[in-house]
Amino acid sequence: MMLKCGKFELKLDRPLVMGIVNLTPDSFSGDGTGSSRDRAIAHAHAQLDAGADILDLGAESSRPGALPTSLDEELDRLLPVLEALQGCPVPISVDTYKPAVMRSALAAGASMINDIFALRMPGAVEAIADSNCAVCLMHMQGQPLTMQKAPEYGDVLAEVCSFLTERVADLASKGVARERLLLDPGFGFGKTLDHNLQLLAGLNQLAIDGLPLLAGLSRKSMLGQITGRSVDNREFASVAAAMLALSHGAKVLRVHDVAATRDAVAVWEAYRAVQ
Repeated sequence: MMLKCGKFELKLDRPLVMGIVNLTPDSFSGDGTGSSRDRAIAHAHAQLDAGADILDLGAESSRPGALPTSLDEELDRLLPVLEALQGCPVPISVDTYKPAVMRSALAAGASMINDIFALRMPGAVEAIADSNCAVCLMHMQGQPLTMQKAPEYGDVLAEVCSFLTERVADLASKGVARERLLLDPGFGFGKTLDHNLQLLAGLNQLAIDGLPLLAGLSRKSMLGQITGRSVDNREFASVAAAMLALSHGAKVLRVHDVAATRDAVAVWEAYRAVQ
């Protein structure tokens, strides 16, 4: 299995770790770098040094209850950091749903678009269609401002599967190659703790047409509900959740704590090698 990611071709015969670089001042996890370009660049290099296979830059908060960020503000946070990371030895993903940001990010060297709206915004498919970037399609019920108010599903696994199937089919009909697609069930995006656990248990059923799965469980509120720990004390729970995701079919792990996750992945791979 391979993911076409701009000038990179990512082999998915081993788990990949995506290191989060949060450029917002109001990150739920407390690691936002805000308007400090130097802090953001330093954090990106720290994630690389820790062993990140991909960097994921986000300049608009998508935490529950977050207000939208203006286009200009998002670009002002993002582009100086992207430009400073030119020549980065791993792919750079940009977490955005705005087509204008997608275009600017790709022009500045981004290799992946990570979209919480799964390219449903007007103009989003057109923004990525002529590039060779990878695209992560995520499921979300509602939108960040209200998504955690009262999420409801008849069958969360079936509904997320149906949504991702429709998005994959729509992109295929518009000529987007399947080798560019990565799927994310959207843990914590319009889901209760029970919904999240059901999705985790049935994760391998969401690999539509054999496409690779990304799991983003790091430091999320579901882990706080389970452990009772604050967001800055969820490293161990995050690693445990990441390993469960791997065991249920995830190929990419989106995390804050790259070094700890890489160590856990190394143990998991060594164990798997003798099975």
